[in-house]
Amino acid sequence: MRNAGAMDYEKYSKEILKITNKPVSFEVFADDIKNMIIQGTKISKWGKNVYVKVPVTNSKGKFMGKVINSLNKKKIKLNVTAVYTAKQTDQILKNIDKNTKVIISIFAGRMADTGKDPLPQFIQSIKKAKNYKNVEILWASTREPYNYIQSKQIGCHIITVPPMIINKIEKFGKTFKKLTRDTVKGFFDDSKKSNFKII
Repeated sequence: MRNAGAMDYEKYSKEILKITNKPVSFEVFADDIKNMIIQGTKISKWGKNVYVKVPVTNSKGKFMGKVINSLNKKKIKLNVTAVYTAKQTDQILKNIDKNTKVIISIFAGRMADTGKDPLPQFIQSIKKAKNYKNVEILWASTREPYNYIQSKQIGCHIITVPPMIINKIEKFGKTFKKLTRDTVKGFFDDSKKSNFKII
């Protein structure tokens, strides 16, 4: 939002809500339990399609179970974010009911950026959430088009994908033969543009 030039968080959020009835997550930015609950309660009233986005821990690493539990008891839809492990998923599930909608956002790309395979954490989390019809597991921080295939294969409920990657997904289906030809053509075109010569 800051990058988009937003000056007023609430006003900008409500402008977004005017153009869509799809689920939209708006995050609290407090770092303590009391103010997260206050902010989350206010945000939840902005629209029926609003999910309140709360981090699984605060910046000091403390689990925000009290925030999750308190907002959930008020029947507020939640998107618990910055999740990396199935253990964290388990902690979240222990603090919610089986009625109010909850999204658990697991950061696959950031996990992979550190050399860790995100799939085992997703598979375990999806398995743990199966007893909760109100819970959806979200594949966050998508890095490449193949992540879309991976998320489908393991039964992930939601994936967030930036426009640049959506454009690549729409080109799925190329044969290896066409990929080879397109790649070599790209090399050839680059060499012509560069005006390189071997004498």
